Amino acid sequence: MCGIAGILYAELARPVERAAMKAMADSLAHRGPDAEGFWQESGVGLAHRRLAIIDIAGGSQPIGSEDDTVQVVFNGEIYNHRALRTTLEARGHRFRTQSDSEVLVHLYEERGEHMVGALRGMFAFAVWDSSRRRLLLARDRVGIKPLYVYRDAEKLLFASEMKAILAFPGVGRDVDLEALEDFLAFGVVPSPRSIFRKIEKLPPAHVLSVDCNTWDAPPRRYWQLRFDPDEHTTLPQWVEQISAKLTESVQTHLMSDVPIGAFLSGGLDSSTVVARARDAGGGPLQTFSIGFSEDGFDELPHAREVARQFRTDHQEETITADAIDLLDDLTRAFDEPFGDPAALPTLLMSRIAAQHVKVVLSGDGGDEAFGGYARYAHDLREAAVRRRLPAWVRRHALAPLAQAWPKADWLPRPVRLKTAMTNVALDGPSAYANTLAICRPPLRRRLMNPDRAAQLNGHVPERILRDGYAAAPQDDALGAMIATDVSMLLPDDFLTKVDRAAMAYGLEVRPPLLDHELLELAARIPSRWKVHRGETKWILKQVMRDRLPDATLRAKHGFDVPVDRWLRGPLREVVESVLLAPRAPVAALLDQSAVRKLYRSHLAHTGRYGRLLWNLLALGHWAQRYLP
Repeated sequence: MCGIAGILYAELARPVERAAMKAMADSLAHRGPDAEGFWQESGVGLAHRRLAIIDIAGGSQPIGSEDDTVQVVFNGEIYNHRALRTTLEARGHRFRTQSDSEVLVHLYEERGEHMVGALRGMFAFAVWDSSRRRLLLARDRVGIKPLYVYRDAEKLLFASEMKAILAFPGVGRDVDLEALEDFLAFGVVPSPRSIFRKIEKLPPAHVLSVDCNTWDAPPRRYWQLRFDPDEHTTLPQWVEQISAKLTESVQTHLMSDVPIGAFLSGGLDSSTVVARARDAGGGPLQTFSIGFSEDGFDELPHAREVARQFRTDHQEETITADAIDLLDDLTRAFDEPFGDPAALPTLLMSRIAAQHVKVVLSGDGGDEAFGGYARYAHDLREAAVRRRLPAWVRRHALAPLAQAWPKADWLPRPVRLKTAMTNVALDGPSAYANTLAICRPPLRRRLMNPDRAAQLNGHVPERILRDGYAAAPQDDALGAMIATDVSMLLPDDFLTKVDRAAMAYGLEVRPPLLDHELLELAARIPSRWKVHRGETKWILKQVMRDRLPDATLRAKHGFDVPVDRWLRGPLREVVESVLLAPRAPVAALLDQSAVRKLYRSHLAHTGRYGRLLWNLLALGHWAQRYLP
């Protein structure tokens, strides 16, 4: 795991400033504390910060081909690098190291940009081809590793994090107002946008190939998760296939020249990974957990039970409200506003783990692979009702009734009839977008600074989700919801959270449940075996029922953060200073009177706005750090 950065000038005779490359690399030192490396020639420069995991002695980067005409900087892990190496050596390629990064050099020589189809792993990398004067950028299939790109008429900059691009002299910080509304809607800025107008994210499963003749070329998609249910495979056969693939994927992700640990929440996904890792043998496994002091949020007992069963070397920590002091650290780690409250416990757990190991396994991806979110079961019930009602009834009777129905956000979701009626009245993709939205129209426009809102020209953040939803068959509502999550929520929220929080401490996180071969297998499982009679992740429970404690199989675990309570207590002064103070920088983006009204409603228990207020607080902290 590493940090990468680079500069390409449109005028290839222009020399690259070493000081600029050094500044970009220094800003990524937390991602690669073990070493730094640079390579440059006329018009191009590559920089690398290394976290040494594979071939500790010989795996320094940038790394080149035998004649140095191809150079690579790489962040991630290629789990099939040994098999690829054997094939490449048989074709005459000579290797100088045992690192997985060198495989990329020779694979590019063989396949060009089509090399990505042969890779199994998590990656973001850049290849400079001196003979063709061409730069190739690539990102892994589901977006585990990040890559940002800045382009103007004279230069292209790329980096693992935006802070490296912002370290280059003269890069502007103009806010993308559509990205701002996207953030208010979903709590994250979905790719390809970033919060800054001129900086983009390379989307997952895309490559970008640029030379002087294709300077403005768009990225090209090279992979799409397809949902094609296999109705011929029996349930026992599915259980057997999933079990075998889980074992193989976890074993593959244990590849390392340094000790490996695991995040352990006590839930099904992380416990499954720990169980399979222990089954793979090797030395004792270190596990790491986080809990909360507030009643109803502490899941440490479940994690301890799993740790005892599998005899792991277990470390844990309890979070108190004092953890809010880390909000500045979160802002520094993420570079753009990031509203997922689970980033805070993830940051703390990463800090604990980094004191013991360089690499951990995680359970990320189990919900997307096997249908684990509670909203899936709820929205499937709404979809069933939607199918039974004629379109004219939903459009002309139910939609007006939903609009007139009083809002009751403080009630549990199953009895919030306004939301349920609204979702049934909408088509499938619009309904799921409504489910995912943290702040729906017209509230988010009221929260924006009026001058900024007036410049949006009809932007609708919910449209971002339609392409993902369409990746599944029309009659497969669960498949469509999972496809939507894989296209946006997984890379732009959950994986961004883990990458930035862990890499802030130089910790590599590997998610075996997001192995693309496992995802492709899971995408063929009929949805009725994922959410079965209202029970989520049913088929994975069948796979693991003889291996995990009953409590782990029954319960749904995650990083639920007590933000509602914190906002009514220890966070009140922070809200006043960051969001509501007359000279707060966030006033350039938000209507403070609308925010104050929202906060008063939350304090009075007449509205439940904790998640939204946390988003606004994240935006406020970001504005303090990044707005002029």
